[in-house]
Amino acid sequence: MKNLILLAATLLTATAFAEDMIPLKTDLPNPLMVGTPVPISIPKLEAKIKKFPDFQVPAGTVNLAKGKKVSSSDNDPVIGSLDLITDGDKEGDEGSWVELGSGKQWVQIDLANAATISAIVVWHYHSQERVYRDVVVQISDDPKFEKDVTTIYDNSSAGKDLPYIESYLGKLIDAKGAKGRYVRLSSAGNTTNKLNHYIEVEVFGKPAA
Repeated sequence: MKNLILLAATLLTATAFAEDMIPLKTDLPNPLMVGTPVPISIPKLEAKIKKFPDFQVPAGTVNLAKGKKVSSSDNDPVIGSLDLITDGDKEGDEGSWVELGSGKQWVQIDLANAATISAIVVWHYHSQERVYRDVVVQISDDPKFEKDVTTIYDNSSAGKDLPYIESYLGKLIDAKGAKGRYVRLSSAGNTTNKLNHYIEVEVFGKPAA
């Protein structure tokens, strides 16, 4: 009898948990392809996706990055301003993205409060197929990212993730409930040029309990 009660309680808990999960939804930009394609010579690439991934998040999850302050390793962008990264505009037209200098550069979003993060979606550049090199995404409560850092994505030579081709669908990264106030994304140029770009970054989560 006790086993039956325990089983029933477990099933009820699992059902309640499942009902508390909802699909992650975001507004996608218009597809845009301009200019002459540049050959991509990277041997191992993640398979292209044809639609935005089906991904479940806890009910009440929102984009915590909207309108939040952004800082960067490049305080004087070549084009645009850092606030474009969290302004909600995901289009690929000029004026919608920020261009950082060459070499390894990072941008950092201050969520203002600690949060439990389910997923991050990033659009680097999607008006041309290209691959950004050494993309790393990290979460921490330390604004200097010197301690208690959780790496949720890493397609550098030290990481296990595969590089991917940019598109209007963005890149959804599973944060697996990592907790932190700050989100840092880094890259080191791309297959078209040595510069680094960001159109928009969305951070889906809920305030930490």
